[in-house]
Amino acid sequence: MRKPTITTESGRYFLTDRIREEVNFYCTPQSEGVDPPPVQKPAQPGSRIIPLPPRHEWPIKAYDLQTAISDRESHRRFTGELLSLDELAFLLWATQGVRAVVHEAAVLRTVPSAGCRHPFETYLGVLRVAGLDPGLYRYLPLDHALVHERDLPNLPAYLTAACRGQAFAGQATVTFIWTAVMARTEWRYAEASYKVIALDAGHVCQNLYLACEAIGCGTCAIAAYNQGLADELVAVDGNEEFTVYIAPVGKVPLQP
Repeated sequence: MRKPTITTESGRYFLTDRIREEVNFYCTPQSEGVDPPPVQKPAQPGSRIIPLPPRHEWPIKAYDLQTAISDRESHRRFTGELLSLDELAFLLWATQGVRAVVHEAAVLRTVPSAGCRHPFETYLGVLRVAGLDPGLYRYLPLDHALVHERDLPNLPAYLTAACRGQAFAGQATVTFIWTAVMARTEWRYAEASYKVIALDAGHVCQNLYLACEAIGCGTCAIAAYNQGLADELVAVDGNEEFTVYIAPVGKVPLQP
């Protein structure tokens, strides 16, 4: 990816919506009749697929929303206790779960997304989840399942290095790594995609924070990571798809 010159002016411009006045929305791939990109990356043939427990089977109690909002904070220290597969399924549903498939270009989820484009793929650096071997996985929201991507012998060290030495990324039970598949949002919004993709990432991670509160977990959003190492970890090309956000998750000590 070409390295552009970033200035205060260009950075502030990015946060405005002036770009929408410059985009010809009659020339987007959607307007030109191009089929939408798939809403989910397919698993490679022969991959190991792990079905996740469905929502009606989770032994997770209802949790008061006001309490979750009030108690939400960033956690960088974890107890080392295992996360159950039910709890992981709950966190994945809360952040990218599918509520309904309207048609090939519209899948309603548990988080909002500009134009219902949902550009993200959720990768998981799994270290201590009951029933899962350590390794790299990816969530398949349409199937509510995991696909095993690969084993990494020194995953904790790799996660720490990808997060610029932030050790808690390699001490978590599972580290969420979100990538953006750019074509999904560009199909509808062209050059107006980039601000809304950043906003969408915030919606996803805030849901993770609140869901963690319900199961005695904590997380801390990470935006300071090594782009090359993070993209290498999840084996994406760094241009059509690249890492945009990371969030380690683990059990936290009970409050007195």
